[in-house]
Amino acid sequence: MAEPAPAPPVTAPLVGLLYDERMCAHATPNGEEHPENPERLRSIWRKLNAAGVASRCVALKAKEAEDKYIASVHSKRHIKLMKEISSTIYDASRNKIARKFNSIYLNKGSSESAVLAAGSVIEVILHVAEKVAAGELSSAIALVRPPGHHAEHDEAMGFCLFNNVAVAANYLLNERPDLGIKKILIVDWDVHHGNGTQKMFYDDPRVLFFSVHRFDYGSFYPSEGDASHCFIGEEAGKGYNINVPWEHGKCGDADYIAAWDHVLLPVTKVFDPDIILVSAGFDAALGDPLGGCCITPNGYALLLTKLLGFAQGRIVMALEGGYNLRSIANSVCACAKVLLGDKFTFNTPEMQPFESTWRVIQAVRNELKTCWPVLSSKLPENVSLRIKPAPSELYASDSESDSEDVDELLGTVASVSVIEATGVAISEHLSKMKLDDDSLAVKTNSSCSAAEQHPVDSVKVHNNASVVLTKKISDLSLEWRSDLSKTDVWYASFGSNMWRPRFLCYIQGGKAEGMNIPCCGSRDTSSPKGTVWKTVPHRLLFGRSSTPCWGTGGVAFLNPEINYNEKSYVCMYKITLEQFNDILFQENRLVLEDGKDGNTVYPDSPLIGSSEIKFISTNRAVHLEPIKDSWYSNVLYLGNEDEVPILTMTCPASDIERYKSGELRLAPPSETYAATLIKGLVEGKQMDADGAASYINAAAARAL
Repeated sequence: MAEPAPAPPVTAPLVGLLYDERMCAHATPNGEEHPENPERLRSIWRKLNAAGVASRCVALKAKEAEDKYIASVHSKRHIKLMKEISSTIYDASRNKIARKFNSIYLNKGSSESAVLAAGSVIEVILHVAEKVAAGELSSAIALVRPPGHHAEHDEAMGFCLFNNVAVAANYLLNERPDLGIKKILIVDWDVHHGNGTQKMFYDDPRVLFFSVHRFDYGSFYPSEGDASHCFIGEEAGKGYNINVPWEHGKCGDADYIAAWDHVLLPVTKVFDPDIILVSAGFDAALGDPLGGCCITPNGYALLLTKLLGFAQGRIVMALEGGYNLRSIANSVCACAKVLLGDKFTFNTPEMQPFESTWRVIQAVRNELKTCWPVLSSKLPENVSLRIKPAPSELYASDSESDSEDVDELLGTVASVSVIEATGVAISEHLSKMKLDDDSLAVKTNSSCSAAEQHPVDSVKVHNNASVVLTKKISDLSLEWRSDLSKTDVWYASFGSNMWRPRFLCYIQGGKAEGMNIPCCGSRDTSSPKGTVWKTVPHRLLFGRSSTPCWGTGGVAFLNPEINYNEKSYVCMYKITLEQFNDILFQENRLVLEDGKDGNTVYPDSPLIGSSEIKFISTNRAVHLEPIKDSWYSNVLYLGNEDEVPILTMTCPASDIERYKSGELRLAPPSETYAATLIKGLVEGKQMDADGAASYINAAAARAL
């Protein structure tokens, strides 16, 4: 009997690897320290060489992207500006350009680095797409910088100049139909939301975009509402945008594995992509100074392993963020070994996801189950879960083994609030968090809780436009509700609350037509005692780019400066001061809807009390320091009606300056949001529908 033929030898997968020192030319103008620096690439390259990984890979050459391919996702104006940076003679001119953007620096090497980064991801993807069928390459890693996933159609932001992954995905779909790539999965595991990539494919069913990121109820960079789980795509792309937004830091291997197992993998199996692109940011890694999360190198390896079962293993990783030199190098090395077929043992010190993780995953599945029926099944029960970390844990550095690298980059993590680099303020990430229910039960954009009803400690006047009110945080008490329920105020609404059904959501809870998410309402659900319309001498404007409630588009603000040449309509509701505080809490996302036993948790102290009413009637405005970074942190006094004070809430004067400089964006409202304002004006008998539309369009079109 003939012996069976020997089994063919198992060949190791061929993995492409691209590194080019020219992308290290992008650096701060005068060598200032910055977390996104050339050493990020060099540290990875040194690790891959020291571990013998680089020599096992197929070296790929970097290549500059052609303008026509970048133009598939970016405007010609943006491309021209980014490519002309290096030809600018003076650093001062480049610095002036950089200051127009959010968290961007530029030097004479930025243009070449940016074009190389975008072109290199195209090159790597092209090699994998062309050669995997021939058995030449199975996957690849593009070590590129500057990163890309924050870059939008006409704007650089968040360290990103061009959106490298989006440029490459569009190239595959639109320029090379011969390769048969018709469906692309983009997995963005950077700790920050991939806002630019999301917007570029929001209505495209050929791209399934999955982003898992810290959200912290909208306060974590890039601090936009469209990072919420309820943003799932639109038109033909509805259901093809998946956000998994963590509520706080310290999420680690178990949390990400749960998101993979219960959201990403079931949908990916149905979607059946032809290739997978990973926006591979490693700032959710243990020890990263900006991310505050805890993924281990083996954790990243397991996440990548779980993706290898799809798209014939065709995976391209493109570097995004990651700012701890040791953790980013170790994590990339672990991923490279996975792609090369090395075996690894998965060990993690904590294999229980947080309670909040389970809640977020359930919310994501509920939002998407009509688009993806596979998500309709129940989650496993009796799962062992961790309670969320205490605030003190969130501020602490992640591990002694990583503390040296963290200190080298940014100093002691526990004390970091704002990093100043090249004149660019990087928003504090580690201090923006939801506080523990049992302590303050308040989520703000700073480390403070809501202010209590106490006398003013200090007052600073800014340009006669607003007053910064600094207040002490002391013993928490609920007695304020009883006291403030006896005081009436007029709440003057100039935005969507002009439509009464929408306003009542803030009082009685629920959602009105057009709203994506419901309101929790006030503790006092009593209807307003009266309604009056009037005009005020303040400029109406529309700013920011999106909100969880209304989707993409700006929302209404009043310029806090008085201008008697302006006239804006306000609908005034007579309510209690307690109810006004509850509206202020909800407008600034200070109410937690995940308290014990599923109850809504309100702040334990008011932002505006009786003493502040006396103060504001004299000084016209208070900018609430405890929530100074929130959108509606400025309370304006608009006079009296029947001896009852008229109050409204808007942005601080500093935001108006940021709008003027371009740091914040003015944006027209979405059709749904504008329709709500029109209904308010028409049903309030202030004007007809055409007149209301003209009023809103004029306000949205005018520059500040």
